[in-house]
Amino acid sequence: MDEQALLGLNPNADSDFRQRALAYFEQLKISPDAWQVCAEALAQRTYSDDHVKFFCFQVLEHQVKYKYSELTTVQQQLIRETLISWLQAQMLNPQPEKTFIRNKAAQVFALLFVTEYLTKWPKFFFDILSVVDLNPRGVDLYLRILMAIDSELVDRDVVHTSEEARRNTLIKDTMREQCIPNLVESWYQILQNYQFTNSEVTCQCLEVVGAYVSWIDLSLIANDRFINMLLGHMSIEVLREEACDCLFEVVNKGMDPVDKMKLVESLCQVLQSAGFFSIDQEEDVDFLARFSKLVNGMGQSLIVSWSKLIKNGDIKNAQEALQAIETKVALMLQLLIHEDDDISSNIIGFCYDYLHILKQLTVLSDQQKANVEAIMLAVMKKLTYDEEYNFENEGEDEAMFVEYRKQLKLLLDRLAQVSPELLLASVRRVFSSTLQNWQTTRFMEVEVAIRLLYMLAEALPVSHGAHFSGDVSKASALQDMMRTLVTSGVSSYQHTSVTLEFFETVVRYEKFFTVEPQHIPCVLMAFLDHRGLRHSSAKVRSRTAYLFSRFVKSLNKQMNPFIEDILNRIQDLLELSPPENGHQSLLSSDDQLFIYETAGVLIVNSEYPAERKQALMRNLLTPLMEKFKILLEKLMLAQDEERQASLADCLNHAVGFASRTSKAFSNKQTVKQCGCSEVYLDCLQTFLPALSCPLQKDILRSGVRTFLHRMIICLEEEVLPFIPSASEHMLKDCEAKDLQEFIPLINQITAKFKIQVSPFLQQMFMPLLHAIFEVLLRPAEENDQSAALEKQMLRRSYFAFLQTVTGSGMSEVIANQGAENVERVLVTVIQGAVEYPDPIAQKTCFIILSKLVELWGGKDGPVGFADFVYKHIVPACFLAPLKQTFDLADAQTVLALSECAVTLKTIHLKRGPECVQYLQQEYLPSLQVAPEIIQEFCQALQQPDAKVFKNYLKTEFHCCCPGWSAVARSRLTTTSASQVFFQRAKP
Repeated sequence: MDEQALLGLNPNADSDFRQRALAYFEQLKISPDAWQVCAEALAQRTYSDDHVKFFCFQVLEHQVKYKYSELTTVQQQLIRETLISWLQAQMLNPQPEKTFIRNKAAQVFALLFVTEYLTKWPKFFFDILSVVDLNPRGVDLYLRILMAIDSELVDRDVVHTSEEARRNTLIKDTMREQCIPNLVESWYQILQNYQFTNSEVTCQCLEVVGAYVSWIDLSLIANDRFINMLLGHMSIEVLREEACDCLFEVVNKGMDPVDKMKLVESLCQVLQSAGFFSIDQEEDVDFLARFSKLVNGMGQSLIVSWSKLIKNGDIKNAQEALQAIETKVALMLQLLIHEDDDISSNIIGFCYDYLHILKQLTVLSDQQKANVEAIMLAVMKKLTYDEEYNFENEGEDEAMFVEYRKQLKLLLDRLAQVSPELLLASVRRVFSSTLQNWQTTRFMEVEVAIRLLYMLAEALPVSHGAHFSGDVSKASALQDMMRTLVTSGVSSYQHTSVTLEFFETVVRYEKFFTVEPQHIPCVLMAFLDHRGLRHSSAKVRSRTAYLFSRFVKSLNKQMNPFIEDILNRIQDLLELSPPENGHQSLLSSDDQLFIYETAGVLIVNSEYPAERKQALMRNLLTPLMEKFKILLEKLMLAQDEERQASLADCLNHAVGFASRTSKAFSNKQTVKQCGCSEVYLDCLQTFLPALSCPLQKDILRSGVRTFLHRMIICLEEEVLPFIPSASEHMLKDCEAKDLQEFIPLINQITAKFKIQVSPFLQQMFMPLLHAIFEVLLRPAEENDQSAALEKQMLRRSYFAFLQTVTGSGMSEVIANQGAENVERVLVTVIQGAVEYPDPIAQKTCFIILSKLVELWGGKDGPVGFADFVYKHIVPACFLAPLKQTFDLADAQTVLALSECAVTLKTIHLKRGPECVQYLQQEYLPSLQVAPEIIQEFCQALQQPDAKVFKNYLKTEFHCCCPGWSAVARSRLTTTSASQVFFQRAKP
């Protein structure tokens, strides 16, 4: 072996050596006999370096996994012998191999097993066991091999082909017949021998039993000798967690409901008599987490049994199962309420399913009602934050608690389904007593009281948030709690969690304020002062900005008396923060977007006359425009690139804020009706000069383009005079991404204004196309994936533009470009339909072609177009589906084929019998298509129902034509011409 290359296997080797080692590995993988060198090195223990041993196993693994069938019988025998020799050597080694080597060896054994067990090595386990016997090192390897085999055969995370899945099923069936009883016996012997002397091997063996129990005969494990041993392990500290997991797998095994009930009950009796149900005396939380999972498994198994028995009509046994479930509820509650969240979390499944049973019962017993109440109290207690929770810097522990809270919420929702009255009463009791004394209560208790009120909104669902109408008792209870929340002064509590929960709840129940609007002023003040938008915590300020915007939007009809006061109070929060002013603003630019939107909503939805609305909107936007002009001048003069970037950012924010205010307008309240057109036209005039700024083009163009999109919607035709110059600037010095983002703007204008923008479109049509082709023709590195993707996306945008033009009834825009240009455009569409393996673009191209045929394909169409149809469009409809890249397993390709069918149908519709005659007598015979297939094809094409032809094209025709591709290609006379436009676009 290349000793120099092997030096690179050491993790501390320098990068040159590592590269050499990697290249050597690739070389050995390709070499037909290099694996033999590795096999010999392993069998003869040539190398002591762990990384070299691992490397040798990797080479063998590759050989077994990918090239085994290429080996001769003798070579395959050599691999078997090598592994057995290596295994024998492990019995004698003074030191065991490192864990990573043992695991890799086990993987190679497992791969060889799944390859050979059914054919050449049926005695695999017998051979392994005869080598390892009860030697602890051998047993360790034997158990690792078993786990690797289970992973190969059963692991659902490993994706198997259908052939591998069939093979695995056959292997498991054969193992059950031939060797599973012997394996189970070996496990028993290992457990018996090592339970008191080698905890590591014993735990490994328990893991193996747990893994295999899901697919072997349960009676081999669920019997007195095994279960008694497992229960014995439950009392040995180093074994009990693994024993718990093993019992969990036994309990989880699918079986007859009555048998399952008996198994669980007998297990519970033994565990209870051994004292395991006395949770409060157990201090080991890791064990209790596993035990909680076991109890959860037992509880859920009993519930599954109950469901099956009810379904089968076996009322007597179902009653017994329910009784068995009820006797576990006390233990379940102890685990649910446990202070350790992992222990509590592991039992939630049982708890949830138990409530599901109660929901189905018509009458609850007193004990069941008490259980519901106990679960409710447990959930309320467990929802509470602990002292250690870090609100300012949330890490992994905090994220886990947030997830745990979500689980508890599901329990609360399920409780509401079982007994909504009880839940409402319990929450009301906790909420009222806590808020009565909130000043002297710990933050976590205040937070959870408000949180429970918040959670009721989803737990007690109503349509459109109408919590305060309908059911009087429920409405009055929620109304009372909301009244208490907003009048108690709890919004002043000095903890971020309470503050945030207050605002979240106020917004969640915004309909309360339509019933009792007198409370709006005090809530608005909370939003606007140090409790909300001016809070000391940036996290609170940020969330409040969003919630304030939602609050104002949902209550805009109630806001009229407060509008000017609010606008005055938020004035300082609207300030654009240029980079040079140094002071840190209270809100980030993202948060400011919500404040601008809120201001817009207040102005637009006010009851003021249009003149007042215009004045307020001008007051809002004028400071932005003034600041924009100053900053743009500064950017033009800025030398430092970092300063240029921060100025451009600030300019972009200004445009974004103005854009966001326009979201307040609607069909009922348009810009025109509110008298605000002039203000936004002024904004346009202010912002458009940024397009000609040579610095920081990307960010400035992006901002202005977004503003234009908004103005097309809001200002309608008033925006049109600005479009030509804006387009001209945006087409200068374009990159693929610029064009990709510019085309949707033109599409929006075309689709919205149609004939109104025809002169503009005719004028900019060819300049736009030249810009597109200039970018597409720029040379790029062969392996530059991102450049290739950008070009693909630009091609799609180009075809989408043509689709918009033709689909908006604007085909004359293309027709008026002169015959030569028209043909070039059409040829690019043909090329897009056929040449590029991009089904999304192909689909668009066929849509364009069928539209053009519909518009121009009749007797009165443009001169020469009928000729183009037969010479170019018809062949494209055949060549595209016959390409090897046209994959009908892909959904987008199926859609492209469907549009291809529509194109052919449209040609037939417009040209009539002439089209059929051309196909029958000229085109299809020239492709050497059999006469009976030509007949079938033309009959399908003439069917009135388009679906018939689509299905024919997809199934019959596509299947019987794979051999035509070469002939069809030679017939596609445009293929060579189609290179012209993308290669040599004329200016």
